[in-house]
Amino acid sequence: MKKSNISSAPIKKVKNDYFTGLVSLREISGITKPIENDVYYVIFKKSARTRLHFHTGGQMLIVTKGKGSLVYYKKTSGGISKFKISKTKTVNLTSGDVVYIPAKKLHTHGSIRKNSVFSHLAVNFYSKNRKPVTIWYESDLRSNVTSKIP
Repeated sequence: MKKSNISSAPIKKVKNDYFTGLVSLREISGITKPIENDVYYVIFKKSARTRLHFHTGGQMLIVTKGKGSLVYYKKTSGGISKFKISKTKTVNLTSGDVVYIPAKKLHTHGSIRKNSVFSHLAVNFYSKNRKPVTIWYESDLRSNVTSKIP
């Protein structure tokens, strides 16, 4: 058994290309080192959001503070790194909400308030005993994906 506190979890450097606005991330799985998933505590400040992305394994979000949203998209046409998208669903999120995002589902999530903090725990599940990978895209979040972000 390993016990610690969320505030002592290692802070992971976030790539600014993956988010809009200020975001901090603590790697909870860095404390417990599970073999089935990765766990992060993510804090979004002042309307910060993720860029468009998907995970190779499923993801569960557990909202811990504030108001945010999860937006689903689908690819409507095009290639691998440049393609057209359309929004399929918006899910409003508030403290205590839990939502599961299936593997390979294009989405974005984050704060919807300019002057408040939104935070959640993100559990990224391993797929077939393989560490999950996140694929990130540059997009206008309306209809165009212009590139894959390395």
